Amino acid sequence: MTTIDEIRDNFEVLDEWDDRYRYVIELGRTLEPMPETEHSAANKVQGCVSQVWLSKRIDRGNGAPILTYLGDSDAHIVRGLVAILLSLYSGRTPQEILATDALAVFDEFGFREHLTPQRSNGLRSMVERIRTDAREALAEAS
Repeated sequence: MTTIDEIRDNFEVLDEWDDRYRYVIELGRTLEPMPETEHSAANKVQGCVSQVWLSKRIDRGNGAPILTYLGDSDAHIVRGLVAILLSLYSGRTPQEILATDALAVFDEFGFREHLTPQRSNGLRSMVERIRTDAREALAEAS
C-alpha cells in the first residue's frame, strides 16, 4: 500500500487537478481486492452517494489493538479516496486513528475545493465510521 507520505509527495508535483484526479483513480486501483462476501450491509458506509464498503479486522495479539481495513467502492474517484483513507488509518492503533485528522489531510491536498458536496459528505461518513470503530476498540480493550 502507498504511504501517506508518498501520496503527499506525489500531490506536490501534480499541479493540475485533472492529473490529481487521475492519480486518485490510480490509487484506488492499488487497493487490495475485497472479497465479495465483505460487500455486506454491515460493511456498507451509510451517508455516501456511491456505494462504499469498509471491513475491519482487529488484531489484539500484542498489547494495543490494531485495526486493519479493506475498502471498496463502485465509483473510481471514491475508491481512490478510500485508498488515501486506508493509508492513514489501516494498521494503526485506536489511539493513532483518533489522533489523526484525515479531513485536515484532505484539505491539505486541496480536496475541499474540488469535491462535490455529496462526495465531501461521504468522505466525512467514512472517516466517522473508522473513528467510531477506533472508539469501540478502545472501549473493549479497557
